[in-house]
Amino acid sequence: MVSNLAGGRPPRHGVEPGTQLGALEAYAAQAHGYLSAGGEQLSQLAGLLRPVVLESWLRSVRGGVDPMDPLDGRGLRGADLQRYRDAHPIAALMPLIDKLLVQDTARTGLIVAVADQFGRVLWVHGNPDQVDAAAEIGLRAGDDLSERRIGTNAVGLVVRTGRAAWIHGPEHFLHRMHQITGAAAPVHDPDGRLVGVLMIAGGVRVAKPEILALVKATSTAAEMDLLLTAMRAGQHGAVSSTGEISAARLGLDVLGLGQPLLTVAGDRVPLSQRHAEILLLLAEHPEGLGADHLALLLDDTDLDNGTIRAAMSRLRAVVGPNVFGSRPYRLRVHIATDIEALRAALDSGAVDTALRLYAGPVLPRSTAPGIIDIRDELRVRLRAAVLGSGDAAVLRRWTACAEGRDDAAAWVAYRATVDRDSPLYAQIEAKIRVLDRRLGADATRMQRSRS
Repeated sequence: MVSNLAGGRPPRHGVEPGTQLGALEAYAAQAHGYLSAGGEQLSQLAGLLRPVVLESWLRSVRGGVDPMDPLDGRGLRGADLQRYRDAHPIAALMPLIDKLLVQDTARTGLIVAVADQFGRVLWVHGNPDQVDAAAEIGLRAGDDLSERRIGTNAVGLVVRTGRAAWIHGPEHFLHRMHQITGAAAPVHDPDGRLVGVLMIAGGVRVAKPEILALVKATSTAAEMDLLLTAMRAGQHGAVSSTGEISAARLGLDVLGLGQPLLTVAGDRVPLSQRHAEILLLLAEHPEGLGADHLALLLDDTDLDNGTIRAAMSRLRAVVGPNVFGSRPYRLRVHIATDIEALRAALDSGAVDTALRLYAGPVLPRSTAPGIIDIRDELRVRLRAAVLGSGDAAVLRRWTACAEGRDDAAAWVAYRATVDRDSPLYAQIEAKIRVLDRRLGADATRMQRSRS
Protein backbone atom coordinates (compact mmCIF):
# COMPACT_ATOMS: atom_id res chain seq x y z
CA MET A 1 0.00 0.00 0.00
CA VAL A 2 1.25 3.49 -0.85
CA SER A 3 2.29 5.39 2.24
CA ASN A 4 0.56 8.62 3.26
CA LEU A 5 3.95 10.15 4.00
CA ALA A 6 4.30 13.48 2.20
CA GLY A 7 6.54 16.50 2.28
CA GLY A 8 10.28 16.63 2.80
CA ARG A 9 12.87 15.96 0.14
CA PRO A 10 12.97 13.14 -2.37
CA PRO A 11 15.05 10.06 -1.46
CA ARG A 12 18.81 10.35 -1.81
CA HIS A 13 20.51 9.00 -4.92
CA GLY A 14 21.97 5.54 -4.43
CA VAL A 15 19.60 4.79 -1.54
CA GLU A 16 19.94 1.27 -0.17
CA PRO A 17 16.98 -1.10 0.09
CA GLY A 18 15.19 -0.83 3.40
CA THR A 19 15.79 2.90 3.84
CA GLN A 20 13.28 5.73 3.37
CA LEU A 21 10.60 3.35 2.07
CA GLY A 22 7.79 5.71 2.94
CA ALA A 23 9.44 8.46 0.94
CA LEU A 24 10.06 6.12 -1.99
CA GLU A 25 6.39 5.13 -2.03
CA ALA A 26 5.07 8.67 -1.70
CA TYR A 27 7.29 10.17 -4.37
CA ALA A 28 6.82 7.25 -6.76
CA ALA A 29 3.06 7.59 -6.36
CA GLN A 30 3.38 11.30 -7.12
CA ALA A 31 5.49 10.43 -10.17
CA HIS A 32 2.69 8.21 -11.47
CA GLY A 33 0.45 11.27 -11.38
CA TYR A 34 2.83 13.19 -13.61
CA LEU A 35 3.20 10.12 -15.81
CA SER A 36 -0.53 9.97 -16.44
CA ALA A 37 -0.53 13.69 -17.28
CA GLY A 38 2.20 13.15 -19.88
CA GLY A 39 3.71 15.89 -22.02
CA GLU A 40 5.82 18.45 -20.18
CA GLN A 41 4.83 16.92 -16.84
CA LEU A 42 7.33 14.12 -17.48
CA SER A 43 10.12 16.59 -16.68
CA GLN A 44 8.92 16.49 -13.05
CA LEU A 45 9.88 12.83 -12.67
CA ALA A 46 13.57 13.60 -12.17
CA GLY A 47 13.04 14.94 -8.67
CA LEU A 48 10.88 12.05 -7.56
CA LEU A 49 12.58 8.82 -8.62
CA ARG A 50 15.93 7.19 -8.00
CA PRO A 51 18.16 7.74 -11.07
CA VAL A 52 18.17 4.07 -12.09
CA VAL A 53 14.36 3.98 -11.80
CA LEU A 54 13.95 7.26 -13.67
CA GLU A 55 16.04 6.00 -16.59
CA SER A 56 13.99 2.82 -16.72
CA TRP A 57 10.68 4.75 -16.61
CA LEU A 58 11.78 6.97 -19.48
CA ARG A 59 12.77 3.93 -21.54
CA SER A 60 9.38 2.40 -20.74
CA VAL A 61 7.60 5.57 -21.91
CA ARG A 62 9.60 5.69 -25.12
CA GLY A 63 8.86 2.00 -25.69
CA GLY A 64 5.13 2.59 -25.46
CA VAL A 65 4.49 0.49 -22.35
CA ASP A 66 1.08 1.24 -20.83
CA PRO A 67 1.27 1.59 -17.01
CA MET A 68 -2.34 0.38 -16.83
CA ASP A 69 -1.53 -2.69 -18.95
CA PRO A 70 -3.90 -5.49 -17.82
CA LEU A 71 -2.80 -9.06 -17.26
CA ASP A 72 -3.21 -11.19 -20.35
CA GLY A 73 -2.58 -14.81 -21.26
CA ARG A 74 0.51 -14.22 -23.36
CA GLY A 75 3.62 -16.22 -22.56
CA LEU A 76 5.10 -19.70 -22.83
CA ARG A 77 2.83 -22.35 -21.35
CA GLY A 78 2.57 -26.10 -20.96
CA ALA A 79 4.85 -28.36 -22.99
CA ASP A 80 6.45 -25.44 -24.81
CA LEU A 81 7.59 -23.92 -21.51
CA GLN A 82 8.75 -27.31 -20.20
CA ARG A 83 10.90 -27.99 -23.26
CA TYR A 84 12.38 -24.50 -23.22
CA ARG A 85 13.43 -24.48 -19.59
CA ASP A 86 14.68 -28.09 -19.62
CA ALA A 87 17.09 -27.13 -22.41
CA HIS A 88 18.15 -23.84 -20.81
CA PRO A 89 21.65 -23.63 -19.23
CA ILE A 90 20.26 -22.38 -15.92
CA ALA A 91 18.32 -25.66 -15.49
CA ALA A 92 21.59 -27.32 -14.45
CA LEU A 93 21.88 -24.77 -11.61
CA MET A 94 18.45 -25.41 -10.13
CA PRO A 95 19.62 -27.94 -7.49
CA LEU A 96 22.13 -25.36 -6.24
CA ILE A 97 19.58 -22.52 -6.37
CA ASP A 98 17.07 -24.71 -4.55
CA LYS A 99 19.56 -25.51 -1.80
CA LEU A 100 20.92 -21.99 -1.33
CA LEU A 101 17.83 -19.88 -1.97
CA VAL A 102 14.50 -21.66 -2.47
CA GLN A 103 14.36 -23.98 0.54
CA ASP A 104 14.81 -21.30 3.18
CA THR A 105 13.09 -18.41 1.40
CA ALA A 106 9.92 -20.26 0.47
CA ARG A 107 9.26 -21.08 4.13
CA THR A 108 9.13 -17.36 4.93
CA GLY A 109 6.21 -16.65 2.58
CA LEU A 110 8.34 -15.03 -0.09
CA ILE A 111 8.59 -15.95 -3.77
CA VAL A 112 11.71 -17.04 -5.64
CA ALA A 113 11.59 -16.50 -9.41
CA VAL A 114 14.21 -17.69 -11.89
CA ALA A 115 14.22 -16.04 -15.32
CA ASP A 116 16.28 -16.46 -18.47
CA GLN A 117 18.63 -13.92 -20.03
CA PHE A 118 15.71 -12.18 -21.76
CA GLY A 119 13.54 -11.82 -18.64
CA ARG A 120 11.29 -14.81 -19.38
CA VAL A 121 10.25 -16.44 -16.09
CA LEU A 122 11.19 -20.12 -16.06
CA TRP A 123 10.33 -21.12 -12.49
CA VAL A 124 8.41 -19.59 -9.59
CA HIS A 125 8.83 -21.23 -6.17
CA GLY A 126 7.13 -20.55 -2.86
CA ASN A 127 4.07 -21.22 -0.77
CA PRO A 128 1.25 -22.27 -3.16
CA ASP A 129 -1.00 -19.42 -2.01
CA GLN A 130 1.79 -16.90 -2.55
CA VAL A 131 2.60 -18.36 -5.96
CA ASP A 132 -1.08 -18.03 -6.94
CA ALA A 133 -1.17 -14.43 -5.71
CA ALA A 134 1.97 -13.62 -7.68
CA ALA A 135 0.44 -15.13 -10.82
CA GLU A 136 -2.49 -12.72 -10.53
CA ILE A 137 -0.20 -9.73 -11.03
CA GLY A 138 1.83 -11.31 -13.83
CA LEU A 139 4.65 -13.02 -11.98
CA ARG A 140 4.21 -16.57 -13.25
CA ALA A 141 6.23 -19.15 -15.14
CA GLY A 142 6.30 -18.38 -18.85
CA ASP A 143 5.64 -14.64 -18.52
CA ASP A 144 7.93 -12.02 -20.05
CA LEU A 145 9.24 -9.58 -17.39
CA SER A 146 11.55 -7.71 -19.73
CA GLU A 147 11.53 -3.93 -19.46
CA ARG A 148 10.47 -3.79 -23.11
CA ARG A 149 7.34 -5.79 -22.30
CA ILE A 150 6.15 -4.54 -18.88
CA GLY A 151 8.35 -1.58 -18.03
CA THR A 152 10.32 -1.07 -14.84
CA ASN A 153 10.70 -4.14 -12.60
CA ALA A 154 13.64 -5.84 -10.88
CA VAL A 155 14.10 -8.68 -13.39
CA GLY A 156 13.76 -6.38 -16.39
CA LEU A 157 16.25 -3.93 -14.91
CA VAL A 158 18.83 -6.68 -14.35
CA VAL A 159 18.38 -7.87 -17.95
CA ARG A 160 18.83 -4.31 -19.18
CA THR A 161 21.85 -3.34 -17.04
CA GLY A 162 23.48 -6.64 -16.09
CA ARG A 163 23.61 -5.47 -12.46
CA ALA A 164 21.70 -6.42 -9.32
CA ALA A 165 18.63 -4.26 -8.66
CA TRP A 166 15.66 -3.83 -6.37
CA ILE A 167 12.33 -2.19 -7.13
CA HIS A 168 9.84 -1.30 -4.43
CA GLY A 169 6.06 -0.96 -4.74
CA PRO A 170 5.00 1.98 -6.94
CA GLU A 171 8.49 2.24 -8.40
CA HIS A 172 7.17 -0.49 -10.72
CA PHE A 173 5.95 1.02 -13.98
CA LEU A 174 2.82 -1.16 -14.06
CA HIS A 175 0.11 -0.38 -11.53
CA ARG A 176 -0.75 -4.05 -11.08
CA MET A 177 2.72 -4.67 -9.61
CA HIS A 178 2.60 -1.92 -6.98
CA GLN A 179 1.94 -4.33 -4.12
CA ILE A 180 5.25 -6.20 -4.44
CA THR A 181 8.94 -5.56 -3.94
CA GLY A 182 11.55 -7.41 -5.96
CA ALA A 183 15.28 -7.91 -5.37
CA ALA A 184 17.13 -9.50 -8.30
CA ALA A 185 20.68 -10.39 -9.34
CA PRO A 186 22.24 -11.58 -12.61
CA VAL A 187 23.88 -14.92 -13.31
CA HIS A 188 26.66 -14.70 -15.92
CA ASP A 189 28.45 -17.49 -17.71
CA PRO A 190 32.28 -17.70 -17.59
CA ASP A 191 32.52 -15.49 -20.68
CA GLY A 192 30.52 -12.74 -19.00
CA ARG A 193 27.28 -13.34 -20.90
CA LEU A 194 24.02 -13.09 -18.98
CA VAL A 195 22.34 -16.50 -18.71
CA GLY A 196 19.66 -15.81 -16.13
CA VAL A 197 18.23 -13.73 -13.31
CA LEU A 198 17.36 -14.71 -9.72
CA MET A 199 14.72 -12.73 -7.84
CA ILE A 200 13.09 -12.76 -4.42
CA ALA A 201 9.70 -11.06 -4.44
CA GLY A 202 7.12 -10.31 -1.80
CA GLY A 203 6.00 -7.50 0.45
CA VAL A 204 7.95 -4.85 2.29
CA ARG A 205 10.20 -7.49 3.93
CA VAL A 206 12.03 -7.82 0.62
CA ALA A 207 13.13 -4.17 0.87
CA LYS A 208 15.98 -5.05 3.23
CA PRO A 209 19.69 -5.01 2.35
CA GLU A 210 20.14 -8.60 3.50
CA ILE A 211 17.57 -9.87 0.97
CA LEU A 212 19.41 -8.33 -1.97
CA ALA A 213 22.69 -9.58 -0.50
CA LEU A 214 21.24 -13.10 -0.27
CA VAL A 215 20.21 -13.08 -3.94
CA LYS A 216 23.64 -11.75 -4.94
CA ALA A 217 25.39 -14.42 -2.86
CA THR A 218 23.38 -17.15 -4.59
CA SER A 219 24.08 -15.71 -8.03
CA THR A 220 27.81 -15.60 -7.18
CA ALA A 221 27.72 -19.27 -6.16
CA ALA A 222 25.85 -20.11 -9.38
CA GLU A 223 28.45 -18.29 -11.48
CA MET A 224 31.26 -20.15 -9.73
CA ASP A 225 29.48 -23.43 -10.46
CA LEU A 226 29.21 -22.53 -14.14
CA LEU A 227 32.87 -21.52 -14.21
CA LEU A 228 34.08 -24.74 -12.62
CA THR A 229 31.85 -26.84 -14.89
CA ALA A 230 33.18 -25.10 -17.99
CA MET A 231 36.77 -25.43 -16.86
CA ARG A 232 36.41 -29.12 -16.10
CA ALA A 233 35.03 -29.59 -19.59
CA GLY A 234 37.99 -27.68 -21.04
CA GLN A 235 35.69 -25.12 -22.62
CA HIS A 236 37.07 -21.98 -20.98
CA GLY A 237 40.34 -20.33 -20.20
CA ALA A 238 42.54 -21.59 -23.02
CA VAL A 239 46.26 -21.10 -22.62
CA SER A 240 48.12 -19.64 -25.56
CA SER A 241 51.45 -20.93 -26.86
CA THR A 242 53.16 -18.22 -24.80
CA GLY A 243 51.47 -19.43 -21.63
CA GLU A 244 49.15 -16.42 -21.40
CA ILE A 245 45.83 -17.18 -19.75
CA SER A 246 43.00 -15.76 -21.82
CA ALA A 247 40.37 -16.35 -19.14
CA ALA A 248 39.23 -13.30 -17.25
CA ARG A 249 38.55 -15.36 -14.12
CA LEU A 250 40.18 -18.17 -12.21
CA GLY A 251 38.97 -20.34 -9.37
CA LEU A 252 40.79 -21.10 -6.11
CA ASP A 253 39.66 -23.67 -3.52
CA VAL A 254 41.34 -23.33 -0.12
CA LEU A 255 38.69 -24.45 2.37
CA GLY A 256 39.06 -27.82 4.05
CA LEU A 257 41.68 -30.50 4.40
CA GLY A 258 41.97 -31.34 0.71
CA GLN A 259 44.71 -30.26 -1.66
CA PRO A 260 44.52 -26.56 -2.59
CA LEU A 261 43.30 -26.34 -6.18
CA LEU A 262 43.48 -23.72 -8.90
CA THR A 263 40.94 -24.09 -11.69
CA VAL A 264 42.40 -22.81 -14.95
CA ALA A 265 42.53 -23.73 -18.63
CA GLY A 266 39.98 -26.49 -18.24
CA ASP A 267 41.91 -28.24 -15.48
CA ARG A 268 41.91 -28.32 -11.71
CA VAL A 269 45.58 -27.81 -10.97
CA PRO A 270 46.91 -28.96 -7.58
CA LEU A 271 48.84 -26.17 -5.88
CA SER A 272 51.65 -26.36 -3.40
CA GLN A 273 50.95 -24.93 0.02
CA ARG A 274 53.15 -21.90 -0.68
CA HIS A 275 51.58 -21.13 -4.05
CA ALA A 276 48.07 -21.38 -2.58
CA GLU A 277 49.11 -19.05 0.25
CA ILE A 278 50.48 -16.47 -2.17
CA LEU A 279 47.44 -16.52 -4.47
CA LEU A 280 45.03 -16.25 -1.56
CA LEU A 281 46.94 -13.35 -0.02
CA LEU A 282 46.94 -11.53 -3.37
CA ALA A 283 43.20 -12.19 -3.75
CA GLU A 284 42.65 -10.78 -0.25
CA HIS A 285 44.74 -7.68 -1.03
CA PRO A 286 43.56 -6.37 -4.42
CA GLU A 287 45.54 -3.17 -3.81
CA GLY A 288 48.71 -5.24 -4.10
CA LEU A 289 51.52 -6.32 -1.78
CA GLY A 290 55.13 -5.25 -1.79
CA ALA A 291 57.77 -7.97 -1.45
CA ASP A 292 58.50 -7.03 2.19
CA HIS A 293 54.82 -7.06 3.16
CA LEU A 294 54.20 -10.36 1.38
CA ALA A 295 57.22 -11.85 3.15
CA LEU A 296 55.81 -10.88 6.57
CA LEU A 297 52.41 -12.38 5.72
CA LEU A 298 54.02 -15.63 4.61
CA ASP A 299 56.49 -16.11 7.45
CA ASP A 300 57.06 -14.23 10.70
CA THR A 301 60.75 -15.17 10.53
CA ASP A 302 62.88 -13.28 8.05
CA LEU A 303 62.06 -14.23 4.45
CA ASP A 304 64.35 -12.28 2.15
CA ASN A 305 63.21 -10.64 -1.07
CA GLY A 306 65.22 -13.10 -3.14
CA THR A 307 63.18 -15.99 -1.72
CA ILE A 308 59.95 -14.13 -2.51
CA ARG A 309 61.06 -13.42 -6.09
CA ALA A 310 61.94 -17.08 -6.59
CA ALA A 311 58.54 -18.19 -5.25
CA MET A 312 56.72 -15.73 -7.52
CA SER A 313 58.72 -16.92 -10.52
CA ARG A 314 57.75 -20.54 -9.84
CA LEU A 315 54.10 -19.49 -9.39
CA ARG A 316 54.13 -17.72 -12.76
CA ALA A 317 55.21 -21.00 -14.33
CA VAL A 318 52.01 -22.57 -12.95
CA VAL A 319 49.43 -19.84 -13.64
CA GLY A 320 50.99 -18.02 -16.59
CA PRO A 321 52.96 -14.78 -16.88
CA ASN A 322 50.05 -12.36 -16.96
CA VAL A 323 47.94 -13.35 -13.96
CA PHE A 324 49.76 -10.98 -11.62
CA GLY A 325 52.11 -8.05 -11.92
CA SER A 326 54.94 -6.90 -9.71
CA ARG A 327 56.00 -3.75 -7.81
CA PRO A 328 53.76 -4.32 -6.02
CA TYR A 329 52.62 -7.89 -6.62
CA ARG A 330 48.99 -7.53 -7.69
CA LEU A 331 46.45 -9.77 -9.44
CA ARG A 332 45.53 -8.68 -12.96
CA VAL A 333 42.54 -11.03 -13.19
CA HIS A 334 39.83 -11.89 -10.70
CA ILE A 335 40.27 -15.11 -8.76
CA ALA A 336 36.92 -16.45 -7.56
CA THR A 337 37.74 -18.12 -4.22
CA ASP A 338 35.48 -20.38 -2.20
CA ILE A 339 36.08 -17.91 0.66
CA GLU A 340 34.43 -15.18 -1.45
CA ALA A 341 31.20 -17.19 -1.80
CA LEU A 342 31.21 -18.02 1.92
CA ARG A 343 31.63 -14.39 2.92
CA ALA A 344 28.81 -13.37 0.57
CA ALA A 345 26.50 -15.82 2.34
CA LEU A 346 27.51 -14.48 5.76
CA ASP A 347 27.02 -10.89 4.58
CA SER A 348 23.48 -11.78 3.53
CA GLY A 349 22.68 -13.45 6.85
CA ALA A 350 22.28 -16.82 5.12
CA VAL A 351 23.98 -18.83 7.88
CA ASP A 352 22.66 -22.17 6.66
CA THR A 353 24.08 -21.48 3.19
CA ALA A 354 27.40 -20.42 4.69
CA LEU A 355 27.66 -23.67 6.63
CA ARG A 356 27.01 -25.68 3.48
CA LEU A 357 29.81 -23.82 1.73
CA TYR A 358 32.23 -24.25 4.64
CA ALA A 359 34.27 -27.35 3.81
CA GLY A 360 36.68 -26.70 6.68
CA PRO A 361 39.33 -24.22 7.85
CA VAL A 362 41.28 -22.07 5.39
CA LEU A 363 44.46 -23.96 4.37
CA PRO A 364 44.49 -25.79 7.71
CA ARG A 365 48.14 -26.92 7.35
CA SER A 366 49.43 -23.40 6.75
CA THR A 367 51.40 -21.58 9.44
CA ALA A 368 51.72 -18.34 7.45
CA PRO A 369 50.66 -15.41 9.70
CA GLY A 370 48.50 -13.84 6.97
CA ILE A 371 46.68 -17.12 6.34
CA ILE A 372 46.15 -17.72 10.07
CA ASP A 373 44.50 -14.30 10.30
CA ILE A 374 42.14 -15.10 7.40
CA ARG A 375 41.39 -18.54 8.88
CA ASP A 376 40.64 -17.15 12.33
CA GLU A 377 38.57 -14.24 10.99
CA LEU A 378 36.41 -16.55 8.91
CA ARG A 379 35.92 -19.12 11.66
CA VAL A 380 35.04 -16.46 14.25
CA ARG A 381 32.54 -14.84 11.86
CA LEU A 382 30.93 -18.17 11.01
CA ARG A 383 30.75 -19.33 14.63
CA ALA A 384 29.26 -16.01 15.77
CA ALA A 385 26.63 -16.24 13.03
CA VAL A 386 25.81 -19.83 14.02
CA LEU A 387 25.47 -19.00 17.72
CA GLY A 388 23.40 -15.92 16.95
CA SER A 389 21.05 -17.71 14.59
CA GLY A 390 19.03 -19.60 17.19
CA ASP A 391 18.25 -22.03 14.37
CA ALA A 392 18.12 -25.68 15.40
CA ALA A 393 19.11 -26.97 11.96
CA VAL A 394 22.09 -24.62 11.76
CA LEU A 395 23.27 -25.51 15.28
CA ARG A 396 22.83 -29.21 14.58
CA ARG A 397 24.98 -28.95 11.45
CA TRP A 398 27.65 -26.93 13.27
CA THR A 399 27.91 -29.32 16.24
CA ALA A 400 28.15 -32.26 13.82
CA CYS A 401 31.18 -30.84 11.99
CA ALA A 402 34.79 -30.99 13.16
CA GLU A 403 34.88 -27.26 13.93
CA GLY A 404 31.88 -27.35 16.26
CA ARG A 405 31.97 -30.88 17.64
CA ASP A 406 33.50 -29.75 20.94
CA ASP A 407 32.04 -26.24 20.99
CA ALA A 408 30.36 -26.15 24.39
CA ALA A 409 28.61 -22.81 23.76
CA ALA A 410 27.13 -24.16 20.52
CA TRP A 411 25.82 -27.28 22.27
CA VAL A 412 24.20 -25.10 24.95
CA ALA A 413 22.59 -22.95 22.23
CA TYR A 414 21.45 -26.11 20.44
CA ARG A 415 19.90 -27.44 23.66
CA ALA A 416 17.85 -24.25 23.98
CA THR A 417 16.11 -25.03 20.66
CA VAL A 418 15.04 -28.56 21.66
CA ASP A 419 11.99 -29.63 23.64
CA ARG A 420 13.00 -30.79 27.13
CA ASP A 421 10.88 -33.92 26.77
CA SER A 422 12.60 -34.94 23.55
CA PRO A 423 15.14 -37.81 23.56
CA LEU A 424 17.41 -35.47 21.65
CA TYR A 425 17.47 -33.11 24.64
CA ALA A 426 18.93 -35.86 26.82
CA GLN A 427 21.60 -36.63 24.21
CA ILE A 428 22.62 -32.98 23.99
CA GLU A 429 22.65 -32.70 27.78
CA ALA A 430 24.96 -35.72 28.00
CA LYS A 431 27.34 -34.18 25.45
CA ILE A 432 27.43 -30.91 27.42
CA ARG A 433 28.31 -32.81 30.61
CA VAL A 434 31.16 -34.62 28.82
CA LEU A 435 32.51 -31.30 27.57
CA ASP A 436 32.17 -29.77 31.04
CA ARG A 437 34.17 -32.64 32.57
CA ARG A 438 36.80 -32.41 29.85
CA LEU A 439 37.13 -28.64 30.30
CA GLY A 440 37.43 -29.13 34.05
CA ALA A 441 40.15 -31.74 33.61
CA ASP A 442 42.02 -29.51 31.18
CA ALA A 443 41.84 -26.61 33.64
CA THR A 444 43.21 -28.83 36.42
CA ARG A 445 46.13 -29.98 34.26
CA MET A 446 46.92 -26.36 33.38
CA GLN A 447 46.98 -25.40 37.06
CA ARG A 448 49.33 -28.32 37.90
CA SER A 449 51.67 -27.41 35.05
CA ARG A 450 52.00 -23.90 36.44
CA SER A 451 52.87 -25.08 39.98
